[in-house]
Amino acid sequence: MSPTTVSGLDQETLDMTLAALASFAKERLPDHILLELDRTDEFPEDIVRALGSELGIQLLFIPEEFNGLGGGSFDVYRVCEAMGRIDLGIATGVLATFLGSEPLAVGGTPDQQKLWLGKIADEGVLFAYGATEPEAGSDLGSLRTIATRVEQDGECLGYRITGAKQWISNGGVADCYTILANTPGGPSWFVVDRNTQGFTHGKPEEKHGIRASNTAALALEDVFVEPDRLIGGVEGQGLVQAQSVFGYTRLMVAAFGLGAGWAALDRAIPYSETRIQAGGPLSQKQGYTHKLIVPHVVRLEAARAFIEDTAEKIDAGTGILNTEGAIAKYLATESGNAAADAAIQALGGYGYTHEYMVEKIKRDVRITTIYEGTSEIMEMTISRDRWQAHLKTRGRHYHDEAERLESLHAADPTVGADVAALAAHALAEILERSRTARLTRHQHVLFRLGELISKTEAAGILARRAAALRDGSLNPKGDRRFKADQFAAISRAYARETAHAVALDGLRWVLGAGGVGSSDLKTFQNAVRLDAILAAQDGLLADYELVADAVYHRS
Repeated sequence: MSPTTVSGLDQETLDMTLAALASFAKERLPDHILLELDRTDEFPEDIVRALGSELGIQLLFIPEEFNGLGGGSFDVYRVCEAMGRIDLGIATGVLATFLGSEPLAVGGTPDQQKLWLGKIADEGVLFAYGATEPEAGSDLGSLRTIATRVEQDGECLGYRITGAKQWISNGGVADCYTILANTPGGPSWFVVDRNTQGFTHGKPEEKHGIRASNTAALALEDVFVEPDRLIGGVEGQGLVQAQSVFGYTRLMVAAFGLGAGWAALDRAIPYSETRIQAGGPLSQKQGYTHKLIVPHVVRLEAARAFIEDTAEKIDAGTGILNTEGAIAKYLATESGNAAADAAIQALGGYGYTHEYMVEKIKRDVRITTIYEGTSEIMEMTISRDRWQAHLKTRGRHYHDEAERLESLHAADPTVGADVAALAAHALAEILERSRTARLTRHQHVLFRLGELISKTEAAGILARRAAALRDGSLNPKGDRRFKADQFAAISRAYARETAHAVALDGLRWVLGAGGVGSSDLKTFQNAVRLDAILAAQDGLLADYELVADAVYHRS
């Protein structure tokens, strides 16, 4: 996405789109149909195409000048979350078209954009994104697919592409494909039609989850394309074009994880209200709610807060925000996966059977921690970027964030900003000790820092958004499941959890990597404000009670 302001849909249009999607799902995709598609491992091409021809869902992703609706990042997040709630396999089929067209959207010539984006809008053609390779995986810089120029008298007549692609969503059903290949000028994207000679796809992969999606390998053997199929008309722009959309596309996958996590909890919550154990419903027992429901509600809503904040920044033209997109994806997909796992436990033996949707949701949501960059790649991306911020500010980056949160606490002491500030101060000290002791030479330490950074930033964003909900300044297009006082309790609970994790896990890995000796352990504990963070846990159980009351609509 280019760093320009995007107004997106108006409230009424977004609400109508979400309502139409819900109505479509209720009529065409009830649970028994989704379970049957999963059982038969069937890609419902008619359903995926109907989402375009009947609902026009693809128009959300297409700019208005190409006959689309010109939805912004915030609109896309809301729709992707809704689709993730319905079925992640079908949602992936829609995502694949958007992802496949993004090299054109960000790097295509005006004529290319008019032609191909117009086809998506007007004809509902399906795209696939051909980047991943059998040997290179997610490392786009290790491409082996080659595009060789066909020249005559110094004029380029086209390219012949040879190579293989792996794990391609819509790989066996797309009408068009964007293929990343090495040219003499460097990695470049090409548009390839489905029936081009020498272009074939393998049989659908038999997957653990998202069995309603089509995933297939691609093979290109001396596939000829005209020069106008080179996206942008200039060689060597492929990696730049791919990198320029990660913040946006990872936000979509984050929304899938968020939607699937809530879909699982929304099945466990009503189950617990009717399931009687030891003389009362499970919904009234802390051993159930405070382990299997409440912590996952808190983490999902922290991820939502970060998604919404990032979407607003992208729409405001702040930039491509790759690191923020990585944090959003990491938090939401890991939280969604954990929530779905807890929902199986929450339903007991029923949850473990194919008859109940939570088992399917768990298998489906697992992929969100893998595709569009694994959680481990996200941790690396996050830690490397924020490590540079720490160095450039001479260790002030997170201390400055803590001071801003302390100011927020002074203005609104109800949202846990003071505890989020403790987490930020502790993180700054852990990063600084990692610098002085050269602990980031250990890859595992670097990755664990990525996790702690994500949680700390989310705690701050959640506190800000909780305060914004209280003062009426929160984006009206956002989710409104919780009232202001309930959302404040969620924010406080997450801040406490985050501060505890940063202090204890941070100490663990600094100690584990030899960054603190026994003689200065107490000094370092004081530096991370361990005593204050432990004291801040006072009130955590009361906040869990408030969140449980909100979830179960108790007064």
